[in-house]
Amino acid sequence: MRTPRFTALVMMALAMLSMLYSCQPKSKKMEKELFDFIARYETSVKPIYTESNLAYWNASISGKAEDWARAEEGQVKLTELHASKENFALLKKIKESGAVTDALLLRQLNTLYNSYLSSQADIEKLKEKIKLETEVEQKYSNFRAEVRGKMIPDNEVEEILKTSTDNALLQEAWFAHKNIGPLVSDDVKRLAKLRNEIASELGFSNYHQMSLTLSDQNPVDVHLLFDELDLLTRDAFAQLKDDIDTHLSKRYTVEKHELMPWHYQNRFFQEAPRIYTVDFDKYYANQNIEKLTRDFYHGIGLDIDDVLAKSDMYEKSGKNQHAYCIHIDREGDVRVLCNLRSNYNWMNTNLHEFGHAVYDKYLDPVLPFVLKDPAHPFTTEAIAMIFGRFASNPLWMCDMGIITHTEMEKIARESFNSLRLEQLVFSRWSQVMYRFEKGMYENPDQDLNALWWNLAETYQLLHKPIGRNEPDWAAKIHVALYPCYYHNYHLGELLASQLFYHITTSVLGSGDFSNQSFVNQPEVGDYLKTNVFMPGSRWYWNDMIEKAIGEKLTAKYYAMQFVE
Repeated sequence: MRTPRFTALVMMALAMLSMLYSCQPKSKKMEKELFDFIARYETSVKPIYTESNLAYWNASISGKAEDWARAEEGQVKLTELHASKENFALLKKIKESGAVTDALLLRQLNTLYNSYLSSQADIEKLKEKIKLETEVEQKYSNFRAEVRGKMIPDNEVEEILKTSTDNALLQEAWFAHKNIGPLVSDDVKRLAKLRNEIASELGFSNYHQMSLTLSDQNPVDVHLLFDELDLLTRDAFAQLKDDIDTHLSKRYTVEKHELMPWHYQNRFFQEAPRIYTVDFDKYYANQNIEKLTRDFYHGIGLDIDDVLAKSDMYEKSGKNQHAYCIHIDREGDVRVLCNLRSNYNWMNTNLHEFGHAVYDKYLDPVLPFVLKDPAHPFTTEAIAMIFGRFASNPLWMCDMGIITHTEMEKIARESFNSLRLEQLVFSRWSQVMYRFEKGMYENPDQDLNALWWNLAETYQLLHKPIGRNEPDWAAKIHVALYPCYYHNYHLGELLASQLFYHITTSVLGSGDFSNQSFVNQPEVGDYLKTNVFMPGSRWYWNDMIEKAIGEKLTAKYYAMQFVE
């Protein structure tokens, strides 16, 4: 005889089985609907995506108005595709059903949903934003600073700031570069307000919050992390800043309290001034930066010949003066834009950009189009940074045949001190950028000139030029054209240190963290291809990190390497 309890358990089990079987058809139906949508989407988006990237690439090189018009047209087409209300409604229905259980389909669903959500605002506002962004980028691309009657590119401004001891010339070059600010600042304010209007339409408090949220980042978590990094680096930077000021006051024959932003050997004090005797530029003065980059990546099993063949590496009139990597079609057409000169900065930059390039090149070709992208923007920054750091690594320079073993030993200590200084200087600069953008989108009508200099004084310990009230913040192209992205650079630095420690111990089997160059060690490339590059965006970024390293993102290795 069955007990009431037994009967109840049987009935419950039967009910659960019934629910399971009734749910399966719904799940399969939704997954089939999503699968079909993705197939249609890929057919539509691929040609537009490729055409848009090619147009942007050509405009970046030529600087011509007609090429920028085509680049704008490409962006508009992409935006119109993702602005479809019908398609977004379908994705929203599938997402809210909770019926998609296949991991790969679910990842694509979430990625597509965010892409479509960001384009669900008024289409005319979205087009206006693209038009204004294109106009502003053209202004940056064509701008040249006028110094002593001569129009000069950013490379020459940097050269003056790094090498001259003429205080008047330093000041003139610094002010000349900042003259781009008044030319674009009103446009950038309009862009900030327009971006905020778009974010508000989509239910976000401002564009900064929207950008982080739609890129799988929690704005509160990011802010707490930057507060933690501030506390972590504040005292160490203050000590080094005093060393910098002592050195620079002697170099320029001014009192420490008279040091101005143009004395810090960089347009924004985002790179470390030379306060140590080691001069990295002299080691690269007669080197072929392109060949060194090729040889290094080949030595770790990452072939970049096809990328180099399609890249544009040297200065041209009207060309974008910065550097970037672009994956034209997500099918392997990867290109790098640089403005190479034979110096340390461009060695670092070229290693950095080709770090992005190998990440893109070695994405698993069988990944769906939607997921054929790095796990997150900051994970590709991490790869770029782990390689860029080698430009000031004396063992790397020795192993690459740039310096002798004797010279390596001679400069080892100061080279590390330079890298540590570089990291701490950049960490404080990234605080300025992160907090400025956050503040600007929270209130674009505030005194942005004052906000910029308050942050520079607080985090970089710089002195604002007396009476200065100009939009110097607008001289930084990222504020205008790569909004709410800069914090990813510093997250990339954290992951770069974490990867460096893991590769040293688990891939190379070493406990010597001070003497690693990765030169001619193809196991490094094999590890990165298998564990970081090939997964692409298959997993949430912190899951990818945990699978690749064994733990989630942490700042402790960065602290071990550069702070403690």
